[in-house]
Amino acid sequence: MQILAFIVDFILHIDTHLNEIIQAYGSLTYFILFMIIFAETGFVVTPFLPGDSLLFAIGALSALGSIHLTGVLILLYAAAILGDSVNYWIGNVFGQKIVDSKKIKFINQEHIDKTQEFYKKHGGKTIILARFVPIVRTFAPFVAGVGKMHYDTFVLYNIIGGVIWVTAFTLAGYFFGNIPAVQHNFTFVVFGIIGISVLPMIFEFIKSKREKAKKAE
Repeated sequence: MQILAFIVDFILHIDTHLNEIIQAYGSLTYFILFMIIFAETGFVVTPFLPGDSLLFAIGALSALGSIHLTGVLILLYAAAILGDSVNYWIGNVFGQKIVDSKKIKFINQEHIDKTQEFYKKHGGKTIILARFVPIVRTFAPFVAGVGKMHYDTFVLYNIIGGVIWVTAFTLAGYFFGNIPAVQHNFTFVVFGIIGISVLPMIFEFIKSKREKAKKAE
C-alpha cells in the first residue's frame, strides 16, 4: 500500500520529485530516466510507471537547463524503442505460457484475442497509436509478440512510434511546461495529460458495450 501511495504521489508531483532526483543524483539522473521509460514500455507488469507526464516534466526541466535536451531525447528514444522490443520478444517467447498460466490476472486469452483483432483491422500502425495510451502502451508490444507479428514490421512501427511519442511530450513540456499557469498547477496538468490519454480507452469501452447490446437484441 505504501508503494502504491508513493507511486501516486510521484506521478502527481512529478516535477518536484524529478527536481529532487536531479539534485541528488546529478548525471546519474539520465540513467534513472532511461530505466523508467524502458521499464514502462518493456515489461507488461509495470504499466503503472509514469510515461507521458514524465516526458512532459523532463521537457519542462530541459527548458530551465537542468537537463540537456538533445542528450535526453536520444536516450529516451533508445529507452522507448528497446523497451518495446524487449516486450515483443517476451511475448513472442513466453507470452502464451504466461496467458495459459493465468498468474497475471489482467493478461488473459480474451484480451489477447481482442487486441489481435484490433491489429488485423488497423495493422502495424496500432504500435504507433498505442504509444499514446497508458497501459495499452505497455500491453501492445507484448500482444504483438504473442500474435507472432513479423518482427521487421513491428520494429519499423516501433521506431516511428517511439520517436513521435518521446518528441511530442518532451517538446510540449519544453515549450509549455514553464508557463506560470502550468508551473503553478502542474498536478492539474498531469491529471489533464492522463485524462486525454485514457479517452481512447473510454471510447473503445463504450463502443464495445454498444456493440454487445446490439448483438444481444
